[in-house]
Amino acid sequence: MLPFTIEQFLSVFAAYNAAIWPAQIVAYLVGAMAVALIFTKSGWSDRAIAFALALMWLWTGIAYHGIFFSAINRPAYLFGALFALQGLYFLFAGVLRSRIAFSARNDLAGWIGYAFIAYAMVIYPLVGVATGHSWPAMPMFGVTPCPVTIFTFGMLLLANGFSRWLLAIPVIWSLIGGSAAFLLGVQQDWLLLIIGVITIGVLMPQRRPAE
Repeated sequence: MLPFTIEQFLSVFAAYNAAIWPAQIVAYLVGAMAVALIFTKSGWSDRAIAFALALMWLWTGIAYHGIFFSAINRPAYLFGALFALQGLYFLFAGVLRSRIAFSARNDLAGWIGYAFIAYAMVIYPLVGVATGHSWPAMPMFGVTPCPVTIFTFGMLLLANGFSRWLLAIPVIWSLIGGSAAFLLGVQQDWLLLIIGVITIGVLMPQRRPAE
């Protein structure tokens, strides 16, 4: 049993979306920039992509989990700490150390990555609307946990050189968020349970931890 009702859960999204508007638009612009940089490589594109991912994780951990979701769910403080840690990890490994390299791929990992990105940015909100979650009481791309996690899996499927530990917190959240989605009826999040498994299955044979 969850310590809150579906009505309380959706009311948090409504209050959160109203309070941070128009951050949702900024999040889409940041996400689109990150995807575009995969195809337009430059000397700073990998760092910029890592910074975009770090920003999404830090914002979601502090603003959504720490300030809003914690009002109805005390474990949200722990979730927020995990999201912030993931954001700091992206800053350290991807921005400061430049240990993550993103590139367009024309293989299985690449096409799955593109599919996850498209789902997080486009299909996810459409599924939400189709299943009865109207604005503002709905999770949005780039500023709420599940679409951020799905987008991150997609981006990491297009990356090389990173430590497999970078997958740990997204996988943990895929299990937590995906399981809660079934109890709450948030159908757009149901795929989280298998997206993490698919990502591990594709990446683990290919990636070695960064030195």
